[in-house]
Amino acid sequence: MVGKVDPDRLELALDRLGAPDEDVIQGPAYGEDAAALRVGDRTLVVNADPISLAAEQVGTLGIPVACNDVAACGADPRWLTAVVLVPEADPGTFETVTEQLDRAARSAGVAIVGGHSEYSVDLPRPLVALTCLGIAEEYVPTGGARPGDAVILTKGAGIEGSAILATDFRGDLAGSVDAETVAAAADYFSEVSVVPDARVLREYATAMHDPTEGGVIDGLLELAVASGVEVVVDREDVPVREPTRRVCSAMDVDPLAIFGSGALVATVPADAADDALVALEEAGIEGTVIGEVHEGDGALNLDGETRREPIRDQLYALWE
Repeated sequence: MVGKVDPDRLELALDRLGAPDEDVIQGPAYGEDAAALRVGDRTLVVNADPISLAAEQVGTLGIPVACNDVAACGADPRWLTAVVLVPEADPGTFETVTEQLDRAARSAGVAIVGGHSEYSVDLPRPLVALTCLGIAEEYVPTGGARPGDAVILTKGAGIEGSAILATDFRGDLAGSVDAETVAAAADYFSEVSVVPDARVLREYATAMHDPTEGGVIDGLLELAVASGVEVVVDREDVPVREPTRRVCSAMDVDPLAIFGSGALVATVPADAADDALVALEEAGIEGTVIGEVHEGDGALNLDGETRREPIRDQLYALWE
């Protein structure tokens, strides 16, 4: 099955972490997408992410996806390593992918400082694995949400997923969605970064998380599990842009259950929510309070239904 390893199997990996190190502030854990390491009096945040399924934009999308998790921990992304694997029968793809990586890294203001590249036997599409590093003055975990906090979502649900639909599945959309809408959704690749969102919200947040695979639904669940709380959200309060609604409807997928990069989930003290929204607005970033944090033991309450298990991103079925 394509997708993240299920939580039970993930526990096996989380039990196999090598030598202990007292300078590890945050190591691997369900819902935590980056490590936090003590380096002198500063905190180094490190994230690793692969990307392969957005075939047309793998390099363009990979950079912000890697940077987002570091930014969601309160750090400023600064350095990247890139492992680039391309099909052996398609050497021209290597030039395309590395050009995309260079352009996206320059736009993000991060340096590619190392990595590896090779042609791979039986690889059906390019695969890029990126490690991003940055320095945080104040580390913000996924697992810091507290009962009484407000839950804020920036931009909207399904931004990354709708851009993938508009490119990888452009032919399937033809005839059911007008070209202008498809083009608008494809342009969302330029909005996948949440680094600006995180720079604003880290001043207020108790927790932040970048919803990727599984979309907003899994992102909220991961934050709830990592924090040991219940996150309560009504679907009607989650913003979904009209191009996203239309391409998702045409492909029969849920905007809240597809790749969600481009949105940032943050919990903030209830009495700071208005100030956080004003700060986002002043930065030109959409922000919405979509729910609240309750006492709990790691669950998402969506429209009154309690969810404890992650979902499978609905885009995977379209690639199979």
